[in-house]
Amino acid sequence: MVMKILLVKTSSLGDVVHNLPMVTDIVAARPGITIDWLVEPAFADIPAMHPAVRSVIPVDLRRWLRAPFDRRTWRGIGALRATLRETPYDLILDTQGLVKSAVVARLGRGPHYGPDRRSAREPLAATLYDHGLAMNWGRHAVWRNRMLGAGALGYPLPDTPPDYGLVIPRPGNHAVEPTCVAFHATSRASKLWPQGHWVALGQALRRQGFRILLPSGNAREQAAAETIAQAIGGGAQALGRTSVRALADLIACARMAVGVDTGLLHLAAALGRPTVGIFCDSDPAQTGVLAAHAANLGGFQASPRVDEVLGALERLGILRAA
Repeated sequence: MVMKILLVKTSSLGDVVHNLPMVTDIVAARPGITIDWLVEPAFADIPAMHPAVRSVIPVDLRRWLRAPFDRRTWRGIGALRATLRETPYDLILDTQGLVKSAVVARLGRGPHYGPDRRSAREPLAATLYDHGLAMNWGRHAVWRNRMLGAGALGYPLPDTPPDYGLVIPRPGNHAVEPTCVAFHATSRASKLWPQGHWVALGQALRRQGFRILLPSGNAREQAAAETIAQAIGGGAQALGRTSVRALADLIACARMAVGVDTGLLHLAAALGRPTVGIFCDSDPAQTGVLAAHAANLGGFQASPRVDEVLGALERLGILRAA
């Protein structure tokens, strides 16, 4: 009989990416297993690109929490419950460790696993699991998730580098000249890199023949991207808001990615692009880009210089030495 698993990791984009190596581990350790993934609609394209995920089940949890008494919220919850009750799962794994994710996980039929009280981000969530799992908060988020998968299914934690397993069928060809995707925007102002630094970096990359693309998620971010692109000059382009799937296709065709601490940066690393992470107010040891061709710079209140970013790109073999 085929073992069926429901994975609950609803958000955010970077956190969803950080769960992908665990999925690869699971199917390697338990061939033939099927995995369904419960995720916010905005991020549903990510697990859909992993061939081991049988079904992606959207859950509009953020909207429901914003409007808990709306009739559409209750209809949505009812529809999700009906969908989840159709399949008896052998194991339901909530890697998010929040009360809201644990409550949603309880809508599914099967034994519930999640972080134990010492490991969960919200200890109260652990009371809703049938089985609590330990993980080491001193390790990177990718490894913490891999620990949860190994603990839930009872296989040894692999010591291999993380394999994100993403597959993009027939990616397009967005540019003849080599392209750098520059993720300049993030949700927290303290994580931003100064615009002047982006301009200096972009101009240095242009001198080596690179085209610069600056994605944006909203009007404010697009305005900032347009300011940076105009200051860089020809060969730099501000992109409007687009889907995660379209951005994944664009990233897959790029020569490299550079960016601040945002989910799209982690997606670039997961897609195998040489990636440099710029950390201005977060710890890359916990949530930095983790891949073979990646480098992390900066940290808490430690914004890296432009020459440090260029040096990292040289060490990755992307740029010619100055």
